Amino acid sequence: MPGENLSRDEARERAGLLSVDGYEVALDLRSAVGEATGEGPRTFRSVTTIRFRANEAGASTFVDLVAPSVTAVSLNGEDLDPAAVFDGTRIHLEGLAEDNELVVDAQCAYSRTGEGMHRFVDPEDGEVYLYTQYEPADARRVFANFEQPNLKAPYRFSVQTPDGWTAWSNGVGELVDGVWQFAETKPISTYITAVVAGPYHYVTDTYERSFDDGSKLVVPLGAMCRKGLAPYFDADDVFLVTKQGLDFFHDNFDYPYPFGKYDQAFVPEYNLGAMENPGMVTFREEFIFRGKVTQASYERRANVILHEMAHMWFGDLVTMQWWDDLWLKESFADFMGSFSMVEATRFTNGWITFANNRKSWAYRADQLPSTHPVTADIRDLEDAKLNFDGITYAKGASVLKQLVAYVGRDAFLEGARRYFKRHAYGNTQLGDLLSVLEETSGRDMAAWSRSWLQTAGVNSLTPQVILNADGRITELSVLQEAAESHPELRPHRVAVGLYRRTSAGALERYARAEVDVDGPRTVVGELAGADAPELVLVNDDDLTYCKIRFDETSLATLREHLGDLTDPLARALCWSALWNLTRDALMPARDFIGLVLRFAGRESDIGVLQMLHAWARSALVHYAAPAWREEGGALLAEGALRELRTAGPGSQHQLTWARFFTSVASREADLQLLQGLLEGTGKIDGLEVDQELRWALLDTLTTYGVADEAALAAELARDDTASGKRHQVRCLASRPSAAVKAQAWAQVVESDALSNALVEATIAGFQQPSQRELVAPYAEKYFAVIERVWDERSIQIGMDVVRGLFPGLQDSQGTLDATDAWLSSHEGAAPALRRLVLEARDDLARGLRGQACDTGAAAG
Repeated sequence: MPGENLSRDEARERAGLLSVDGYEVALDLRSAVGEATGEGPRTFRSVTTIRFRANEAGASTFVDLVAPSVTAVSLNGEDLDPAAVFDGTRIHLEGLAEDNELVVDAQCAYSRTGEGMHRFVDPEDGEVYLYTQYEPADARRVFANFEQPNLKAPYRFSVQTPDGWTAWSNGVGELVDGVWQFAETKPISTYITAVVAGPYHYVTDTYERSFDDGSKLVVPLGAMCRKGLAPYFDADDVFLVTKQGLDFFHDNFDYPYPFGKYDQAFVPEYNLGAMENPGMVTFREEFIFRGKVTQASYERRANVILHEMAHMWFGDLVTMQWWDDLWLKESFADFMGSFSMVEATRFTNGWITFANNRKSWAYRADQLPSTHPVTADIRDLEDAKLNFDGITYAKGASVLKQLVAYVGRDAFLEGARRYFKRHAYGNTQLGDLLSVLEETSGRDMAAWSRSWLQTAGVNSLTPQVILNADGRITELSVLQEAAESHPELRPHRVAVGLYRRTSAGALERYARAEVDVDGPRTVVGELAGADAPELVLVNDDDLTYCKIRFDETSLATLREHLGDLTDPLARALCWSALWNLTRDALMPARDFIGLVLRFAGRESDIGVLQMLHAWARSALVHYAAPAWREEGGALLAEGALRELRTAGPGSQHQLTWARFFTSVASREADLQLLQGLLEGTGKIDGLEVDQELRWALLDTLTTYGVADEAALAAELARDDTASGKRHQVRCLASRPSAAVKAQAWAQVVESDALSNALVEATIAGFQQPSQRELVAPYAEKYFAVIERVWDERSIQIGMDVVRGLFPGLQDSQGTLDATDAWLSSHEGAAPALRRLVLEARDDLARGLRGQACDTGAAAG
């Protein structure tokens, strides 16, 4: 990665000098098929013409390009020596005129890391598929450009492909004399340009919208995937959610969709969930379901579709000046994804998922040493890459949910409408949004922003209840606390709910009051005189962003009656709060697991249930006392099997419990049951063991040495697809053998032959909680290699290796000391690398505190 970074100061200086009038980019992708020629990476020809102005004649600048070689460069008709001006990442330009035309003819490399022009060969049929992925700054791997978000310009792409292929880009395309020619785009940033090419399966539809002035908008819709996934592709549902989203955003934004067509490509080996390229959105192909999945999976896909669609306005039409204000697009898209999904689609319980799932990501990120304000300090591109995190997405979205409660829905949406019209095709900063919200709400947005956007950390809210002799509330107050490292106390608009059991045993709310919590203690006067509650739920209805705490009475009630809570959102909030107590070493892990065993079987929301399963497994692996792990694992497996056998045959709850049982099974009898389900000799009524479930069964069986390499080869022959290959690679690396671990380590650390997807699969197989002793020797090796890996590999692969191979399973003070020793001896290492190690260290230290809490509970 040396030389590839771009600093904020460099970008600011270049933006002050240049204005870009347009790009013409010609790509010759015919080299994607056939045998590779020559030494080095497989390449394609990229010819870029950039027309731009400089406000200072004679000035110098640079163009970004990461490519193996440059054939020719000309500036204003003068040929430049590529060897003199190109250093591998930049083309240096001297003596600019006021009006300039730069032409760069380069050989760019196909990618196997999901960055730039990714090339994938389908093992099922040998077909080649291409797609681009750029954010934050990998367009320069495909064509020469000014790689920063505030130098917007129109683009005109032309793409030459192998015979029989189709190409797509941001604009509408047509095949002219054997070359795909695409309509010029509106002014957009480099990172959201896109090209997709190959023998994709393509389905079309149309969206139409009539406006009050009599005009009509027609948006051609397209959806595509690999041919091998076509039998599973439910494009009708993708189009249904797409149309519902377009209706919602047109109803609320009062700005017609500005980018012509709307294609959505589901592509292989994708690093992200999706990317908002205008007119050409890309998604990971795992959103096409090869086997039976629950409604939570369809809800997640709908949320991502709508998240990306919101970006057409927040991010594409109006874009941040620099990555400091990444939240201006990601926080809004994350919030609007849930907002639109709940109001416009069949997934009306989306705010439950948001409270239980999305916010847990934010709570974790906001307690790491790398936490940062929603508006972050992004010094360079490496900083930017790491800030696509739980703060920028989920905390930012939570803060916006709080903002809607603060200023009101109408004022919020009117602010958005003015923001789009005022800054269309431009770039903005925090103040631009705050000014329109002040106009529409009359509120002091500067004070709100200081508290919520410009400070880091999460507050805890705890109820304090004083009762009189008659058992009524004399005073109910909310106590607000903050961590010492981030002591900011914030204004919170919250609802406080009082709950008690009915005669039928249901735990239901009987009183509610909204209040503005400000400062360390706030009295909720409206609830004085109410009957004594069995449960007080601060942040009822999930209006604000905080960690919910409980008083002693409420916690005792939840320990006995959590399953009796009838409101699903209240139940989800309580589960989330209990998990935060466990992570904060305030509740023993065995107690949390006990609550899951007692009450998870009564959970109606399938997304919440899946989250409980993930938390229970995390509690066992990271927070439970080591001496109790075997017993705890047996209890989880026993409870999961019990729920599996009693779940409705063929139900999504049955499938969810089957997958959880598979993930926690370890005893001989349980493994025999998994083997029987795989071979067809065992049966659970209604449970369909499809291909995806077969691989899940094999994953566990391989980890415990029940299934061998021959069994995996036979399964791959049965499922010789891209998905099957990923599963097989993961299972191969999970085998309980020192030689297997050595091979997996070498494949990831010492070689770059594996694609990004197979690197991810190998790492997942390598790290198995039941194999702590087997991977213990790699703790020391990890610290010896990570700086070299970071320097030599792409940032995406570097992140995968540094995060994925951290020796977190060696959960001891010794590993903590080794981590501290590396940090103290590598103070000059890349800040992004140090951040990743610091975050992993914090997770380890948190786990050790949890284990101490759990051990203390056992002793007590």
